Amino acid sequence: MRYFWTFFWTFLLMQMMAYVVSSMTGVAYNFVTASILAVVATVLILILGEVVPDRSAEGHH
Repeated sequence: MRYFWTFFWTFLLMQMMAYVVSSMTGVAYNFVTASILAVVATVLILILGEVVPDRSAEGHH
């Protein structure tokens, strides 16, 4: 379920970011490009979440 919610929020935030940046630069908004960026960002976030150690678990031994 965390994969779904991570993708859901990343997808929404990347779409908003792409719209704002394209409006500020005067370029046409491209849904496909923003969607590809959302998938790439989701994969990077999930990998980062697995690689970074959980420090709170170390103190409870």
